[in-house]
Amino acid sequence: MCVPPQVALVALSAGSSYLQYKQQKQEAKNAQDRQNRQNAMAKKNAMQRYASEQLKIRQVAKQSSQKGFEGTLKARKARAEFRVGAEGLAMSGSTMALMNDYNRTEGNYKASLQRNMAINISQFERNLEAIQFGQESQSTYVQAPNSAMLFASAVGNVANTYYGMEMNKSNSGQMTNYEKRQARKRNTSGYTIA
Repeated sequence: MCVPPQVALVALSAGSSYLQYKQQKQEAKNAQDRQNRQNAMAKKNAMQRYASEQLKIRQVAKQSSQKGFEGTLKARKARAEFRVGAEGLAMSGSTMALMNDYNRTEGNYKASLQRNMAINISQFERNLEAIQFGQESQSTYVQAPNSAMLFASAVGNVANTYYGMEMNKSNSGQMTNYEKRQARKRNTSGYTIA
């Protein structure tokens, strides 16, 4: 049994298109897997950076709280010593001014600690925003394989091969398959081929 060359070419084209379809589908799946891995790495990186920033701000808050506590203890101790030393004596204007100066210094110190903590918190919030932006910039758009489009492309390739062969037949003066079918229809309906 002999297979006409046109049928063999179309069959080869179909087989080749099928293999290309499978390969393109696998490549698209691999690309989707890479995109998913990239997004997972970006998320993991962001989570680690979030944890690091949170640890850092907790440490700064604890340090600031400890400094405030130590300042309060130091101030109370100094006031207690001052009162014990001045016991039984009426506080003079200069003594009161000295005590007020000490209280003002303590208040300024605590206010300074609070301002510094507010600055640290503000920086912490900006760092979290930067981490989020970094994750977004490291993430990729995940595109799922479009099997229908790949299949349509493969079918189009086979059709292109078939119609290309038909065009070559027509250009060389041979009858195309369509013309042969039309001739058979005319022949079976009582018309004769000239």
